[in-house]
Amino acid sequence: MISGNDLVEIGWPQGEAIGIALRLAASLADAGNTDDTIMETLEQVRLEPEFHNVEGNVLQGLARAIIASRAPKMEQVRDIPLEAPVWGRDIIDPAAVEQLENAMRLPVTVAGALMPDAHVGYGIPIGGVVALDNAVAPYMVGVDIACRMMMTIYPADASMFQNGASREQLRRFLRDETRFGVGASFDKFNRRQHDVLDDEDWEATRLLKHLKDKAHAQLGTSGSGNHFVDAGMLEVGDDGAGRLGLEPGSYLAIMTHSGSRGVGATIADHYSKLAQQLTKLPDKLRHLAWLPLGTEAGDEYWTSMNLAGKFASACHHTIHRALSRRLGMRPLAQIENHHNFAWEEEWEGRNVIVHRKGATPAHEGVLGIIPGSQGHPSYIVTGKGSGASLNSASHGAGRLMSRKKAKESIPKRERDTWLKAQDVELLAGGMDESPQAYKNIDEVLALQTDLVSTVARFTPRIVLMSDDGKSED
Repeated sequence: MISGNDLVEIGWPQGEAIGIALRLAASLADAGNTDDTIMETLEQVRLEPEFHNVEGNVLQGLARAIIASRAPKMEQVRDIPLEAPVWGRDIIDPAAVEQLENAMRLPVTVAGALMPDAHVGYGIPIGGVVALDNAVAPYMVGVDIACRMMMTIYPADASMFQNGASREQLRRFLRDETRFGVGASFDKFNRRQHDVLDDEDWEATRLLKHLKDKAHAQLGTSGSGNHFVDAGMLEVGDDGAGRLGLEPGSYLAIMTHSGSRGVGATIADHYSKLAQQLTKLPDKLRHLAWLPLGTEAGDEYWTSMNLAGKFASACHHTIHRALSRRLGMRPLAQIENHHNFAWEEEWEGRNVIVHRKGATPAHEGVLGIIPGSQGHPSYIVTGKGSGASLNSASHGAGRLMSRKKAKESIPKRERDTWLKAQDVELLAGGMDESPQAYKNIDEVLALQTDLVSTVARFTPRIVLMSDDGKSED
């Protein structure tokens, strides 16, 4: 007779299904079936339970038990969240703090922190940093995978903005060399080129194969929401000059902010849904679902996320390369960093997966960019390597109000008058991105002097954004 051990040895799940299978095997033996025939029948049900889960089928009970055994069990979360430090608690929406606390309840969470630009997001707040044990959570990375900053510094001064012809030329270059708006792309006659399109990981999964053509069409585009291309002046003092390899002084700089476009959004959507299917959490926490690394789904997402990161970087480099060519200038320096990503890092002597959703890597001595709003300054910073913040800092000033509230409460004339007073020319941008919708970047930086120090100050002069009123970040 067939035993439970026989079934376990060939891969049957322990539990109710084995009991039902043994009772069914006894019934089939009484009907004169051989052990080989019985085992073949049981294996057919185990391998294709959905096919046998049909009313009236004598095998339906076994099929249902096998399907139930495959369903993930509800994860047990901590009753009391791990403690996580918060920078700038007084200027952060309590709902964002609560979101981070929810992430601190996961059984795979090791540590976390919240930056002073924090506001409510999906899963964890924007400005949230969470370290997981051998797991990656797609919504903790974010919808716009590898959203990032890049700045190119040129050997030119403020005369670029004071000369009418030069200023008009600069406006035209900015408009020509990228595209803004949801779904923005270049037509087939003007598609950009970059070595990222030759990366072998485009063949790693069916989804990535499908996304490669979209990547080519959107290479060098900027999208919507808070993404931008700014031209302005970078002030480099004595302290920052050595860090940047420049002489103290004023320089023309181009600064961009955008991510992995439709590629990253599609990857995020697919694997966020998959994570929620495979990792069962209470409904309030479902967006925190993770994928264990070392599993097929977890490794697929890790490969896809890293390719999206390379693609996002390629988009920035494509834009900056084109602008350098149009300006006829050789860059003096370039700086870039992700701020929606997951990294494998060492923290307090152990390897963890650090998720920074709207947070800038700030390891000791590492350069990064923390931008302000349309009219506020932005800063190049260097990290101080704070273990408490998991080597992180804010990724910007942070929103004071939602996009909806900004559109409803900020008059266009008020925004335009304020920008004019700051000598900022806005070529395009939605009301939801008005400077009045953001915290003061200098106040935000003052709250994290233990995390970063400033290296140089960028003042915007010409700002180009999307004006379609939608967001991909």
